[in-house]
Amino acid sequence: MQYKIKEQRDKLGMSQSDLAEQSRVSRTTISGLESGSIKVTTTETLLKIAKVLKCNVADIFLE
Repeated sequence: MQYKIKEQRDKLGMSQSDLAEQSRVSRTTISGLESGSIKVTTTETLLKIAKVLKCNVADIFLE
């Protein structure tokens, strides 16, 4: 599974560190999801990220 977290994060002018702090998901996890080195994560993690990015979980999946 690939994600477009970086694209959503960039729209908000947010750094990985900002997203990590606000979502309470480690920056390492966010970086891994963005780079593709982490391909699977929990629904809880995706929900936390999506909430901070002001979008639905479906919005952060690559089509």
